[in-house]
Amino acid sequence: MNTKTPSKPLSYLALGVVLALVLVVRFRLLSVPLERDEGEFAYIGQLLLKGISPFTHAYTMKLPGVGVVYALFISVFGQSVAGIHLGLLLANLACVLLVFLLGRRLFDPATAALSAASYAVLSLSLGVYGAHAHATHFVVLFALAGFLLLLLGTERLSLAAVSASGLCFGLAFTMKQHAVAMIGFAFIYLVWRDWSRAEVKRFLLKSLPLFMIFAALPYLLILLVMAKGGALGNFWFWTVQYPSAYVSETGFGRGFRNFTYSFWPMLLLQFPFWLLAAAGSLLVLGQEFHCGDRKFLLGFMLFSFLAICPGLYFREHYFVMLLPAVALSAAAGATAALSRLSRSGRTLPMQQAIPVLLVLAGVLYNAFQEKEYLFKLDPQQVSRLAYADNPFPESVQVARYLKEHTKPEDRIAVLGSEPQIYFYAERLSATGHIYMYGLMEEQPHAVRMQEQMIAEIEKARPAYVVDVHVAKSWLAGPAPKGPVQEWRERYLKSGYELVGVTDIVDSFTTRYLWDGAARGYTPVSHAYLNIYKRKGGA
Repeated sequence: MNTKTPSKPLSYLALGVVLALVLVVRFRLLSVPLERDEGEFAYIGQLLLKGISPFTHAYTMKLPGVGVVYALFISVFGQSVAGIHLGLLLANLACVLLVFLLGRRLFDPATAALSAASYAVLSLSLGVYGAHAHATHFVVLFALAGFLLLLLGTERLSLAAVSASGLCFGLAFTMKQHAVAMIGFAFIYLVWRDWSRAEVKRFLLKSLPLFMIFAALPYLLILLVMAKGGALGNFWFWTVQYPSAYVSETGFGRGFRNFTYSFWPMLLLQFPFWLLAAAGSLLVLGQEFHCGDRKFLLGFMLFSFLAICPGLYFREHYFVMLLPAVALSAAAGATAALSRLSRSGRTLPMQQAIPVLLVLAGVLYNAFQEKEYLFKLDPQQVSRLAYADNPFPESVQVARYLKEHTKPEDRIAVLGSEPQIYFYAERLSATGHIYMYGLMEEQPHAVRMQEQMIAEIEKARPAYVVDVHVAKSWLAGPAPKGPVQEWRERYLKSGYELVGVTDIVDSFTTRYLWDGAARGYTPVSHAYLNIYKRKGGA
């Protein structure tokens, strides 16, 4: 019996218990309302299934990879919130499996099982908005597959495996551009292989260009599709020119504040895992713990951190890309405690259970810290807990009204960043600007983007307009420049009549007033939506 590794049966049992718990929670939260990133991806997926290019009716700085994934979810599981989150559940299970397989290559099967259990819990946490299908979950899915194939390819000198690895990393990049850090690490890992052996040198000289060609292939295919659909100009502006201005807005001081704002709450919810991960990283660095590929694990941790850094925004869900490395290091830290005990010559009853107990202690700590979210609150309340007064639950009712009062060919406009309304209503947007953020930012394209939105809406003459009065839907600075705010009020007064008010009174109360009841009503909160109908009928 190896007294330096965890008990394999106990580790597998712990993984089974944790997965059962995670599945129960994820099934319970399948119908949590879409937040705005999910709404964007769902709307783009909806457009793709209709044969419509996303950069004609939906402008976004994100590449269309996640839109394709959402289109797959919608076509397989149905056009519903539950269908989308069922797709996330399956993707998350695939990531858990990939973490296990990666852990098995780096450590031993028991430690790998503890790594997988750690990732399953960490990726569900409210601290990273784990119940929502953000792009980062799919970056992790393809990047982990890429790393596994890369390790397999370099071990067996397989050009096919390295080529497949490059393709996986290319797909990860189409999910979110942050994956470029993962691609960079994979390339560096290949370059740093042992060149002293002739057969390895020949393999690397062939594998490096193949890896880069296959990594670039998905992006090149997107360019081809955009050019064929006549959307290449829009695509280039929104995914290259505008992001260049977007990522340059944040200085290091503000970036550090963004990091602490997102990281500390997450750390408090998951403290034992991060403590174990810190210990595991130090022990691996100090050569005191067996690891099948020490350089890979440390590089994986470093470049996973770099993946969350572009723009220095550090959104909570960005940290999902760091969690596989944290989970692997946490399991290594738990196993290292047993390894140190064995080296000391002391023996304890059931000492092989120590790593399992350490990981389960982290699970219990996290479950206690997030008990309301995990076990008590219903999906609507979870949305409110995570996103405060953002109108994500209310978007369902607003969209239902719009769908019932419009024809399929009618256009609608949402003056705010709530693209989920378009998805729920199954109506085309009157403008490609489905977010207001870019229009309000202090960046050189803001005024032109406002003017473009105004022109598109006036040309489309939408049947209904949803005017969103929620601060986080606009994120306007103290003195936003440009014509949109003045135009907004004038346009609605001149051509539209109020037919609906959604007043988010507090965390438990939302008032819905329609048609006659809406006229003359004054919202009592600072978070409300006004719904307008074009005068003269839709």
